[in-house]
Amino acid sequence: MERIEESYRQGVFDVYFSADVETDGPIPGPFSILSFALVFAGCFDGKQFRRPKNYENSFYRELRPISESFQPEALRVNGLDRERLCLEGYAPERAMAEASNWVKEVSGKGRPVLVAYPLSFDWAWLYWYFVRFCREGSPFGHSRCFDIKTAIAVKAHIPTSEAGRQQLFPFLRSGREHSHHALDDAAEQAEIFANVFEWEGMIGQNP
Repeated sequence: MERIEESYRQGVFDVYFSADVETDGPIPGPFSILSFALVFAGCFDGKQFRRPKNYENSFYRELRPISESFQPEALRVNGLDRERLCLEGYAPERAMAEASNWVKEVSGKGRPVLVAYPLSFDWAWLYWYFVRFCREGSPFGHSRCFDIKTAIAVKAHIPTSEAGRQQLFPFLRSGREHSHHALDDAAEQAEIFANVFEWEGMIGQNP
């Protein structure tokens, strides 16, 4: 595990975690998280951004569903065996507590920030699960989050509706494949995040 404290001994700094969830439906509560991953994606103290040496510092769990409701099309996308998870998946209380402890351990004295692309889906699910199942609530508070899609729109001077993955500039892409496995996709997303963060953006010019 990287020792973040040694890099940022003083002052306030953010510690970024790329998040990806795979679910059996569109919203938490009626439906369930089946798996999720968090990958350490870098630090920023307001002056210098530092990306990790690799994206192996990660957390992954497969969860037991919390209801009987599910959408077959969601299972077709992520390929997870929901029946197996009903028997073998982590209890949400245990998974979210362990995730919270891991985030705090990696962050050290820094402030953890959740990163996703786009943010709205993954944040909604993880925040709900942390509040519902973790005694200490969300390690990201109620608003420490970063939307890669918005960052791309701002830096590229394009509408948010044009800043999706399909329109991502080649030099911002990750070399990893988008597999719909939460750990793979969180690592891919962490690399995209670092590329976007380090990019100076466009000022009246083409990429």
